[in-house]
Amino acid sequence: MNDELKSVVINVEELLDYQEGAVVSREIIRKETGTVTIFAFDKGEGLSEHTAPFDAMVQIIDGKAEIIISGKKNTLQRGDMIIMPADEPHALHALERYKMILTMIRS
Repeated sequence: MNDELKSVVINVEELLDYQEGAVVSREIIRKETGTVTIFAFDKGEGLSEHTAPFDAMVQIIDGKAEIIISGKKNTLQRGDMIIMPADEPHALHALERYKMILTMIRS
């Protein structure tokens, strides 16, 4: 974990800026048991279908996203969250620019 983030109040939306035509990320916490990462997706950007060996929770903190889990489309916007189960295929697509917190639990 970055020491500058410890024990201070943080506006999570300000941790990462959007970049035109890109997906950017910033890892906030890395432990053996899991990670917390902030992502910012420009409109139209995404992550292609893939799987992960661990459960992961996505929290949308700005904008609007489509998250497909095992073929089921889910539309999420600011304030929404979804759990992506381990070993199930999932993909993410920015319906508009959005930021999310990804919490992955490795146990």
